[in-house]
Amino acid sequence: MAAATSVWRQPSILPGFGIALGITLSALSLIVLVPLVALALKAASAGPADIWAVTTSPRTLAALRLSFLGALFAACINAVFGMILAWVLVRYEFPGRRFIDAAVDLPFALPTAVAGIALTAIYAPNGWVGSLLAPYDIKVAYTPLGVMVALIFVGLPFVVRTVQPVLEEIQADVEEAAALLGAGRWRTIFTVILPPIYPALLTGFVLAFARAVGEYGSVIFIAGNVPMVSEIAPLLIVIRLEQFDYAGAAVVAMLMLLISFALIVFVNLIQARARRRFGDV
Repeated sequence: MAAATSVWRQPSILPGFGIALGITLSALSLIVLVPLVALALKAASAGPADIWAVTTSPRTLAALRLSFLGALFAACINAVFGMILAWVLVRYEFPGRRFIDAAVDLPFALPTAVAGIALTAIYAPNGWVGSLLAPYDIKVAYTPLGVMVALIFVGLPFVVRTVQPVLEEIQADVEEAAALLGAGRWRTIFTVILPPIYPALLTGFVLAFARAVGEYGSVIFIAGNVPMVSEIAPLLIVIRLEQFDYAGAAVVAMLMLLISFALIVFVNLIQARARRRFGDV
């Protein structure tokens, strides 16, 4: 017991551990825990029958499927191309590099409604890109594909900005040494480059996925919002709120929360395993 107490009372040059811990826990409770408990209580007030009806509703299941599968697809795309973009920004010098580096942060600063309107104008059948795809009968705007395009747009910076600092710490000498020892390009990528950045890449993937799941503003303009087709779960929550169905909205929100929490815990377990295998970066 004394040994356990001494761990918490180790001397530190920074005083006020108790006060700092108390403030941290209080802020965490007020900002995160209390709203989540209130949400759970509001969802529980609907009653078992209504909760089951909302949960198994085809419209709810379709919206949840689009939100989570679209977010997962967008996060996978961002993980691949975000890593490539970060590699190009770190390893190569070319005209316009600083402009591209600054443009990566544009989805952070751009209001989501503005992003949604811009994407809709570009990918609509009469837009710059949509008009080029129309002859091939490829529709982006007002379809689930448009939802994924918007989710890719908002999630890309998370992967780039998570992987980029790690790539900057990896010296090019390591790659050159692998080449001198006879390693081919693909072997160098998978045995020298990917292991150190894998935990950071997985972190960027989780951040991009979490952002995409709850995205609303940039999606509703390009999605078309057709029930059972291109309606996302956050929009369904807003629709139920507009219908004064607060308990039903809370049930859908709790479903999103539980599924998101389970997926993030699963990915964090994979990340912890990767850190034990490859070491902290």
